Amino acid sequence: MLAKLKRALDPENPTAIEKRRQREAVAAARAERAAQREAARQEKERELARQAALAADAAAEATRAAAEQAARDAVEQAEREGALKAEQKATRDARYAARKAAKKERRRGY
Repeated sequence: MLAKLKRALDPENPTAIEKRRQREAVAAARAERAAQREAARQEKERELARQAALAADAAAEATRAAAEQAARDAVEQAEREGALKAEQKATRDARYAARKAAKKERRRGY
């Protein structure tokens, strides 16, 4: 039994060398997978950052377009209100002129 233990502990034992090689291969494969996961994570982060930048650009463009549309709507509303006020003034002036003409006619007595 002692001989078996000594063989197991002997660093030159072929089975020990094979087990050590297997452990090193497993450790190397584990490190490689970790490096691949890290690279994939970094690529994903870059993609997310690119998508966030695109979304921010789209949001800025939408905000700018909405502001332009709001400005156009305000100008159109002001034009409509101005036209309405001018029409109301013209109607009011016509009524005033008609009242004045009627009053003038009544004074003349015709």
